[in-house]
Amino acid sequence: MVHTALEAGVNFFDTAPNYGAGTSELRLGKALQKADRSDIIINTKFGHTVGGNIDFSTDAIRTSVEGSLRRLQVDYLDSAIFHNPPHELLDGNRAAAQYELLERLVEEGKIKAYGASLDTYEEIKLFVETTNGAVVEAFFNILHQGTARAFELAQEREVGIIVKIPMDSGWLSGKYGPEHTFEGVRSRWSGADIEQRAALVEAVKQLLEPDFQLPQAALTFCLAHEAVSTVIPGSTQLDQLRSNLSSVEKPLPEELVGKLKAFYQEKVRPLRLPW
Repeated sequence: MVHTALEAGVNFFDTAPNYGAGTSELRLGKALQKADRSDIIINTKFGHTVGGNIDFSTDAIRTSVEGSLRRLQVDYLDSAIFHNPPHELLDGNRAAAQYELLERLVEEGKIKAYGASLDTYEEIKLFVETTNGAVVEAFFNILHQGTARAFELAQEREVGIIVKIPMDSGWLSGKYGPEHTFEGVRSRWSGADIEQRAALVEAVKQLLEPDFQLPQAALTFCLAHEAVSTVIPGSTQLDQLRSNLSSVEKPLPEELVGKLKAFYQEKVRPLRLPW
């Protein structure tokens, strides 16, 4: 899958130490061995460890970054970001030790930039205004557009935006309906949540022009925002990867982007959808 992505022109790869208990980084590093490192952008995270623990201390950050370098078999990381950190760590004035350590890692050449994976406008605003972080991985999709309020600020500060969860945990792929049941982490949705989400997805489908399928619209809507540097849909099979790649070949018309923004403001935002 990595080689197919490379051949198609993909050059950004997102991973983390706790994905597969370290095996995500190991496999990605192995797959990228024959690629030109200068053409590849690797983003990984810290705070959630290979062993499944959560530790954002300075010692743990260094250990995590150095462990990622070994597993990925690279000399530097393009970016390393806080993995869903507690709110107090987003304030550079309150978490000075962590940010001093990250600046040292930049000086040592182990990372080119640092940032954070964040879910709300308020989190992004605080992080961007109080730190030198250059990367934000933002929760953003057609049904969750709240973080877009921070996009202009991010551009002003030259902070790159990586869109995470563009498919809304699979809902915007079109594979779920009101009768669907979920296990694991997705069992967090109640029956009422599932019915509500399914109805909203159907409403989105009605807005799309005949030339656009739901998964295609989900990805290209995110990429239609100038502040967005890249988007990271998950792919576990080659068919999914090829579908995602073909989805971004044709951009959404500006008028349709506007309709989806208005739909969120008028119909979705008041509902305060749970993640």
